[in-house]
Amino acid sequence: MEFDVSELVEAKRQIDSTLHKLRETVKTFEAKENPNRYKSQITLAKRRIEAFKISVSLIEREINNLDQKS
Repeated sequence: MEFDVSELVEAKRQIDSTLHKLRETVKTFEAKENPNRYKSQITLAKRRIEAFKISVSLIEREINNLDQKS
């Protein structure tokens, strides 16, 4: 599947926004009085953060590749 630079930039912007929200969610859960009660939610959010970080990295690589071709 082919994407143009503007589509990739927008996808990255959306993922960055979601990453910010996930990081804030983790902070909120970890700041709770009993964070162990939220252990599964914290774990899930952290796994999603890592997956989105990989996605951003791959998008950035693709943007760089497209920029070099033009």
